[in-house]
Amino acid sequence: MLAPTRELATQITAALQPLAAASGLRVTTIFGGVPQNRQVKALQSGADIVVACPGRLEDLMGQRLISLDAVEVTVIDEADHMADLGFLPGVTRILAATPAGGQRLLFSATLDNGVDKLVKRFLRNEVSHAVDSDTSPVDAMTHHVFHVASAEAKKQLVHTLASGTGRRILFLRTKHHARKLAKQLTEAGIPSVDLHGNLSQPARDRNLAAFAAGTARVLVATDIAARGVHVDDVELVVHIDPPAEHKAYLHRSGRTARAGRSGDVVTVVLPEQRRDTQVLLRRAGIAAKPEEVSADSDSVQALVGEVAPYQAPPAVAPAAPRTARRRRDARVVAGKAPTPGTPDRAADAARAGRVRWPAADRFRSGGPAGTSTGCFGIHLNERRKIDGTGNCEMVQRRKGLRLHRS
Repeated sequence: MLAPTRELATQITAALQPLAAASGLRVTTIFGGVPQNRQVKALQSGADIVVACPGRLEDLMGQRLISLDAVEVTVIDEADHMADLGFLPGVTRILAATPAGGQRLLFSATLDNGVDKLVKRFLRNEVSHAVDSDTSPVDAMTHHVFHVASAEAKKQLVHTLASGTGRRILFLRTKHHARKLAKQLTEAGIPSVDLHGNLSQPARDRNLAAFAAGTARVLVATDIAARGVHVDDVELVVHIDPPAEHKAYLHRSGRTARAGRSGDVVTVVLPEQRRDTQVLLRRAGIAAKPEEVSADSDSVQALVGEVAPYQAPPAVAPAAPRTARRRRDARVVAGKAPTPGTPDRAADAARAGRVRWPAADRFRSGGPAGTSTGCFGIHLNERRKIDGTGNCEMVQRRKGLRLHRS
């Protein structure tokens, strides 16, 4: 089974495991972003069902750690999303590595963007099952378009919408803003977690688990959570940044009103975004009357419902003081020769001509006739001279790196 994202692959595996266990089958998951050793061991131990992301699967195929010669059934989930992410060439190579007589199942919201090519090449005597069109409205989903006057009014509105007791998902366009807003809400007493592409896989799993368990009531996410992330009882989805195209709007909104439950979707619109948002909603088939609101408006308070009590953010342990690193530009002890037998890299470099310095910076020993310590020292930002005993003595600061011989 191929899935476009790690989150979707993980959720598919979680749904399959109890069914597979009842049938005596073993399931394993393969995706990138984590070391491959554990996944390779699971494959070597034997697996009946493999749920994989195309990138890591192709990588293991290239290392000859997995063979698809015995695959009987191939399932491709979210094929249109794979096309949007540029995975179709890899998916094509993976399908070509499976036996031609095997069964192929393809799940997709649309058949555009190259998905139809997969159907024509790899599916034989295909049967199409259409549950619903991608623009069909969900009766239990209510859409709201809230116009705000300024960025500050938008910020206050978002904090108010996030303050309810139920689960909420807030969508933004950038990873930085998602991370920043989750931190701000948590500091304001609204437990929140973020989900975006900059997080490691353990961090993604941890944040999703906190949201599913209810320890965090708000998930602040980019479009990485628009597909394949299923959490029960999400009562409100907020488009803080309206998406760029209508399909993303529908997939984001689909995180609520799932499995027959009801839900609300709010799009927050600044004055300069009104025209683009109007076009977006028309393409998505959404008929919602825009409304000028503030954080205190009755329609906003009705969506918030009961305000959750303030929850103090977790205490952050103070960072341990950093120990001072030993300075690498250690000064040569005055008059002390290097230990016999130790490599003298500065001297070797100078003799080989790799390090040069002006004649004014060349210093020789002033010690007893016929004696020379032969040591070289590297001094940063210093100029030194040699006294009558052959010892080094700093006379002034100087920029740059200089070698001296004493």
